[in-house]
Amino acid sequence: MSSNTPTLSPILLMARHAAALRAEGHDVVDLTLGEPDFSPPAHVLAATQSGLGQKLGYSPSNGIPELRRAIQTNLLTKHHLSYDDDQIAVGCGAKQVIFNAFSASLRPGDEVIIPAPYWASYPDMVKMNGGTPVIVPTALSNGFRLTPEMLLGALNERTRWVVLNAPGNPSGTLYSEDELRGLAEVLEGFPQTFVLSDDIYSHIRYTPEAYATLAAAPKLFERTLLIDGVSKAYAMTGWRVGWGCGPANLISAITSVQSQNCTQTSTLSQLAAIAALSGPQEFLEERAAIYRQRRDAALEVLRGSQALEVVEPEGAFYLFPKVSGVINDAKLALLLLEAGVATVPGSAFGMPGYLRLSFATDEALLVEGCRRLVASLEGAA
Repeated sequence: MSSNTPTLSPILLMARHAAALRAEGHDVVDLTLGEPDFSPPAHVLAATQSGLGQKLGYSPSNGIPELRRAIQTNLLTKHHLSYDDDQIAVGCGAKQVIFNAFSASLRPGDEVIIPAPYWASYPDMVKMNGGTPVIVPTALSNGFRLTPEMLLGALNERTRWVVLNAPGNPSGTLYSEDELRGLAEVLEGFPQTFVLSDDIYSHIRYTPEAYATLAAAPKLFERTLLIDGVSKAYAMTGWRVGWGCGPANLISAITSVQSQNCTQTSTLSQLAAIAALSGPQEFLEERAAIYRQRRDAALEVLRGSQALEVVEPEGAFYLFPKVSGVINDAKLALLLLEAGVATVPGSAFGMPGYLRLSFATDEALLVEGCRRLVASLEGAA
């Protein structure tokens, strides 16, 4: 089996283990999946019901025009980013758009810089498309941030992409405008390099600072692909609608890949996504406040253990504690599963010795899961 042979996502693997145990009657608190436990907004469900009465035929591979316009309006009004129609590609979730981007652009020998901890799928997607992932470890001590010095040390003439996910999965890390400016200044010296700004958690933030993204850097705009979708903020994971916004030539190549691998994403889901972007948005802040409350409740429990070191996530809905003295975090995750709490080992995200806990779940269950985790670690001490 070659190193480029795809394997099952370690996140889905742990979720599968947890589901199997629950099916056997075991009491397991599942903190594995980054899947909101909310329902889609009411106006989305109403639009979906209405859409069932329409002829749901094929749509353009880059998304129906109305959805592209809704994306344009949303990015302009919320984030002050302006994209033309030919600078937007819609896919089957943000994940597919990222894969399509790598498929459309990577050549043998191309490198992709990925800061660790990273979303588990990035390196595998790079390898499956013939590229070489270059992992740049960050540190808990500076909030898992990529610094200009780290970036400069990894860049070279073979660097095709730099991936930046903020708020980050699994870290919850955000970057200030000044921090992004520092990274942008380094990237300006490498004109052959694209930037993948994965902003899928952009609406789930816990700091007062305004949204910031490398896509807003003027000298990088023409080579930055901004990734977003309805899965996380709008609780529409299974609807599979995401998009990429970037230079027209790259978007055209991504659309060509899309046209050959699945033609389009669901027309009904696209109608729902239009409603999500165009309808009331107040619930986004309300849900972010609920996530913040859950985060704080979980942190209170986790910080009661001397075996754990954890930073306060600034966005997304994950905690990423470091476990003292742990060498095999995959084995630890399986032991914790036996103790009734399902987590994902940090090695899945390029950071051995950590665990990822999703707080996109009921607060009472979340707290109970954290208590089981702490009790298990304290019992093993």
